[in-house]
Amino acid sequence: MATAQILQLPKEEHAAIVVGVKKGGTRAVLEFIRVHPDVRALGTEPHFFDRNYDRGLEWYRSLMPRTLDSQITVEKTPSYFVTKEAPRRIFNMSRDTKLIVVVRNPVTRAISDYTQTLSKKPDIPTFEGLSFRNRSLGLVDTSWNAIRIGMYAVHLETWLQYFPLSQIHFVSGEKLITDPAGEMGKVQDFLGIKRVITDKHFYFNKTKGFPCLKKSESSSLPRCLGKSKGRTHVQIDPEVIEQLRDFYRPYNIKFYETVGQDFRWE
Repeated sequence: MATAQILQLPKEEHAAIVVGVKKGGTRAVLEFIRVHPDVRALGTEPHFFDRNYDRGLEWYRSLMPRTLDSQITVEKTPSYFVTKEAPRRIFNMSRDTKLIVVVRNPVTRAISDYTQTLSKKPDIPTFEGLSFRNRSLGLVDTSWNAIRIGMYAVHLETWLQYFPLSQIHFVSGEKLITDPAGEMGKVQDFLGIKRVITDKHFYFNKTKGFPCLKKSESSSLPRCLGKSKGRTHVQIDPEVIEQLRDFYRPYNIKFYETVGQDFRWE
């Protein structure tokens, strides 16, 4: 007689965390990977390793979906990548945790970030006004979060003090749109699970401008990301974009060299 499999709280060594970055494509990665039968994902962002750490590990574990022994638990909180304490805290929970970082051209990412904020607070200053301390001198304001997040090489240094590069997988936010199956194939390889999510799971939604999941077994409707995704970006002066490209270039090059991957943001 076969023994019944018991659902249980996840073991930390069977965990993966999408740690960043905001407006990079983290929601898409989570929604796509949770189609996999060997993955259980938490839908909401727990913000445990940044805002809720004082609630304790038992609180965090209690939020997680119950899993089978063979399953991996995944959560995503994009602000972890830029939180100085997050790498140490995750390492203290489990040094075996696999980390996923979804990155995107930092200039586009900043504009997307600003567009999202503007939709909630229409009276904020202009993108240009927030980006520069002195535009004529080309002094970029690195204290503005939308700019700071895109300095990937700087944030990565903290993570590498605790985790080897082999435990961090970088997803291209651009390729996630143009070749979702290819990018998700690499994510599945990284997690050590069978490539179940393939081309047949996706179709391109022309209205939204990015791929959506075709209908799943449990639902007859295709699954697209929410209304806030695929928002039309604010129009920015091309000269401002050029100045920000120049600013990010050395950070991008250092990032490419560190991770051994050229994301072609130039």
